[in-house]
Amino acid sequence: LKVGVLGAGHLGKIHLRLLNQSEKYELVGFYDPDEINAKKVAAEFGYSYYENINNLIDAVDVVDIVTPTLSHFDCAKKAIEKGRHIFIEKPITNTLEEAEELLQLSEKHGVKGQV
Repeated sequence: LKVGVLGAGHLGKIHLRLLNQSEKYELVGFYDPDEINAKKVAAEFGYSYYENINNLIDAVDVVDIVTPTLSHFDCAKKAIEKGRHIFIEKPITNTLEEAEELLQLSEKHGVKGQV
């Protein structure tokens, strides 16, 4: 499966490293809204940096969401609506209502999610 990571902070770099080492997944690249940090991570580790979140989502089968909790819902919703499976670092969302909406969207679009 082709995987893209959203977020290149402390935990995001750990996810990037582990996915890059995995024989089960193909790490396509990552997106981070902090362009300075993203370019630093890309240069230091050699991961492909996508400047546009939608371009990364379009290029993968699975989206690994390792962003601040407040953005989990929006990131997951974008991925699910494009038919991408998701992995979300805990907590799943900021509110129960957002989590329930993601469950409904996942069922509607036939995608799998994991926290």
